[in-house]
Amino acid sequence: MKLERSFYVCSTALNAAHQLLGKVLVTDLNGERTSAVILETEAYMGITDRASHSHGGKRTARNKTMYAIGGTVYVYLCYGIHHLFNVVVGTVDVPQAVLVRSVHAVDGIAIMQRRRQTAATSTGGPGTLTQALGIRTAHDGLDLLGDAIWIEDRGIHVPNEKVMIGPRIGVDYAGEDALLPYRFRIAYSQLEWN
Repeated sequence: MKLERSFYVCSTALNAAHQLLGKVLVTDLNGERTSAVILETEAYMGITDRASHSHGGKRTARNKTMYAIGGTVYVYLCYGIHHLFNVVVGTVDVPQAVLVRSVHAVDGIAIMQRRRQTAATSTGGPGTLTQALGIRTAHDGLDLLGDAIWIEDRGIHVPNEKVMIGPRIGVDYAGEDALLPYRFRIAYSQLEWN
């Protein structure tokens, strides 16, 4: 079942980052459908979070999508190479987002392997995730309630005791905020299928 708008609007990035574990990210792009279980996320809490693109209320051409309604796709280019997929949460002008860092392929596995030129079925980071699922910066601003990219609840149960929580990766510039426990992850082998 596709997640409804209420999931995105009625949540903070911190809550959504935890709740998105075990959900299934689906893409239907250029006639190719792929899907993958979300294994790892990071919360970016917006204006007060020094690791967030919107820290201090900053608005730029790059981060303007963070200010959209929850359930909007936020994709930006990192180091001029990697397209990173984020889920905007909350209400308009409250710029919070969840970076989806890692997934495990479920549907369209051969497509994902071809896109990455590898036999691997899990992604090791957010750059390989978008490569596998075909997500690019051109998809920035799409609605997750649409027909191109969406997230489903397929009843995968992720017990709290299986979730590892710790600091985010690559945000040392954020000072003390780099140490906040805003990263959530689970080993694929720990998932329980209902």
